[in-house]
Amino acid sequence: MKRVHFYFICLVIASFFLSCKNNKQAQHEEKKQIVNYLEESKESLDKRMEWWRDARFGMFIHWGVYSIPAGTYKGKKIENIGEWIQFFGKIPVEEYEEYAKQFNPEKFDADAWVQLIKEAGMKYLVITSKHHDGFCLWDSEVATYDIMDFAPYKKDILKALSEACKKQGIKFGLYHSILDWHHQDAHYNGNLREKGDEKVYAERFKKYLKEYLKPQLKELVDNYDPDILWFDGEWVGEFTHEQGKELYQYVRTLKPSILINNRVDKGRQGYQGMNKGDKDYAGDFGTPEQEILKNASDLDWESCMTMNDTWGYKSYDHNWKSAKTLIHNLIDVTSKGGNYLLNVGPTSEGIIPEPSVERLKTMGNWLDTNGEAIYQTERLKNHYKQEDIRFTKKKNTNDYYAISLEKPDASLTLKYLKPKKDSDIYLLGHNKALSWKYVDGKGLVIQIPKAVLNTWTEKSYAWAFHINGTEI
Repeated sequence: MKRVHFYFICLVIASFFLSCKNNKQAQHEEKKQIVNYLEESKESLDKRMEWWRDARFGMFIHWGVYSIPAGTYKGKKIENIGEWIQFFGKIPVEEYEEYAKQFNPEKFDADAWVQLIKEAGMKYLVITSKHHDGFCLWDSEVATYDIMDFAPYKKDILKALSEACKKQGIKFGLYHSILDWHHQDAHYNGNLREKGDEKVYAERFKKYLKEYLKPQLKELVDNYDPDILWFDGEWVGEFTHEQGKELYQYVRTLKPSILINNRVDKGRQGYQGMNKGDKDYAGDFGTPEQEILKNASDLDWESCMTMNDTWGYKSYDHNWKSAKTLIHNLIDVTSKGGNYLLNVGPTSEGIIPEPSVERLKTMGNWLDTNGEAIYQTERLKNHYKQEDIRFTKKKNTNDYYAISLEKPDASLTLKYLKPKKDSDIYLLGHNKALSWKYVDGKGLVIQIPKAVLNTWTEKSYAWAFHINGTEI
């Protein structure tokens, strides 16, 4: 009997200590979950944003069911952007689903896409996991309106791309729409839903957030480990500022290091993309759309732009920006402290249009020579431009770059940089140092030999000069 009592006492003691351990673990997990990411320190934010700030250049991909009609519905060319054809064409959900049943991109090659991203000099990718039409490019457990269950393709596109990005050293990001034209509880306040009691719709939207949007976001973070979640559709009437902050907190809890744009909340000021100043809005960076900020900014921002006039593929949109314009956009954005997210809209077969490929490779060739003036740079403290010149500075150094958008004269004067005494100035791509002098009241005067000037062609696009010195 004594031995039985002894074992019983030991069992009670062991149970007590195990219970204490479990309680401590539970408390630890609870503490982890109640970290307020909306009150993140500047030091923590800077560390999290570092790779993104260094990258400067990324690819946006709008791809989905809308690539099948490709801008045409019932023989009529639908105005506006291709991925909105369901809305502007007033296509009923049941009819639009028939396009989804045809989505079979057999020529899609994730490795080839990511290789093109690398050749273009881009450092990260953001692809539409779900656009406003609600169709999902991954195998969702929450819905059947996805690439595996609803379409004939039967392959997980996001899985293929996330793996290709990790294999080739490209950061992987996902665009995700807050609104959803396919979901009965998340319709946009427009022509895709019936009028009704706004309070009822608000309650239905809350249910959608809890039972559909959040579970899908958890799937995306858990299964594809994205570095960025790029939200859109935040303007939907039922979505509130408080819900935006809570959504930001929720995603950061899933993966604390993830980056989230400002469209997770209601602060965006139209296409200009930066937050209004009336409240503390959630989001790590601003999102100017189809435009570049007029002036430099100390805030993080990313200009997303198309190569032609549409995001999703439209078969008849041939209004392509020139390679020169795209390169100058990248330079201008970088000089103002921003990132450039340049879009492609693949076909329903999974092919990136050849005009996009040509321009991306041209940009990559320019960056092969001039990339040091773009990557890991920051804007100057007081100046970012001088007529046809844009300036950048390599972070944590005294290395500056003056990028001429047009062919310079034989004598190039720069107002805002003073070289270090006896230092060399180089034109990137040329090995011989250039002659220079600094004149008080006038600035830095660089002499460019005729033989060098004669190498400028219409495909030079821009020249970058490396200067070790100080900003004045």
